[in-house]
Amino acid sequence: MKKFALAAAFAGTASTAFAGGMVEPVVEMAPVVVMEETAGSSSSAGLIIPLILIALVAAAMND
Repeated sequence: MKKFALAAAFAGTASTAFAGGMVEPVVEMAPVVVMEETAGSSSSAGLIIPLILIALVAAAMND
């Protein structure tokens, strides 16, 4: 009878010890969309350098 009670105690302890286990939590994050607003002067900033280069080439060809 003592062996049966000891076996039952070990079985009860083992089943609760391994019942849940440690699992890493899964965090699902939705992607974030970032909208950057452009300033009005930035669209003409891309034209300044080519216009300067064209002016330099035209001045070099006239000399």
